[in-house]
Amino acid sequence: MSLKLKFKSFLFRFLEVLPKKQGDQVYHRVQRLLSNEDLGFKIRSAHNTFRTFQFITQEHEIKIKDKVLTEIGSGWLPLMPYFFRYFGKAKKVETFDLNSHYQRKNIEKLNEAFSEEYELEIRKVKESAYSLPEAINYFPDSDILDHKLTDSDLIFSRFVLEHVKPETIKSMHLKFKRELRSGAHIVHLISPGDHRAYVDKKLSLQDFLQYSNVEWQKKHTRFDYHNRLRLPQYLEIFNNLGFEIVHHTYEVPDKDSNYYHKFKALSLHQDFKGFTDEELMAGAINIILKV
Repeated sequence: MSLKLKFKSFLFRFLEVLPKKQGDQVYHRVQRLLSNEDLGFKIRSAHNTFRTFQFITQEHEIKIKDKVLTEIGSGWLPLMPYFFRYFGKAKKVETFDLNSHYQRKNIEKLNEAFSEEYELEIRKVKESAYSLPEAINYFPDSDILDHKLTDSDLIFSRFVLEHVKPETIKSMHLKFKRELRSGAHIVHLISPGDHRAYVDKKLSLQDFLQYSNVEWQKKHTRFDYHNRLRLPQYLEIFNNLGFEIVHHTYEVPDKDSNYYHKFKALSLHQDFKGFTDEELMAGAINIILKV
């Protein structure tokens, strides 16, 4: 384990023993201090994600113009809501997060940078506490399970579902099936790999598949929770709940790549030996469900 990953793991374990409010406050400060991605990079990354969203939705003739979209997991900036609103011409975007990451000063910087990059005008709502533009509504410290979604035409998540407990994924989708109109869509972009490998480059993206559930519980906290679900497990959840899976794609590393060699060097836990190599390594998962 790299020194950077050791420090991160120690920090998260320390924060977890603090009272929740204090732990969250310190975590937010540390994340802001350690973030090494500039705003321009974040905007370009979100734009690439929007292009992926456009590609897979247009393939199935799913349109968001004049529609109401709901985002699960707001993150630190309303990047995808901006692209949905200004590029996709969505009528309204509502974004929900269990935490409260938005800061007015950061969104004002985003407004300026986004306007300059794409030569468009962002009309801010005067009474917005976060300097958000019209038709983008932020619900911090909110569980989407506690809100009515009857107005929503499409649910969207970007690199969120892997951080949600399987039983909560089921509860969320039961709610979606119950409240969304027939024909509405749900789009999930999922990053199922071991996120520790982004910190420690020596690790395989499937490194966490070596551990039992008990062992894995000891290796992560609420700050870096990952459910370790593999592609067939996601599909099984959605099929069992009666959704139509209209689209699912994924990427698998080439057998000559370093990614594949690192995976093959692992000693998989018994829980994962029933899957094929392709199922275990499937990454960059894109799924569209129809209610």
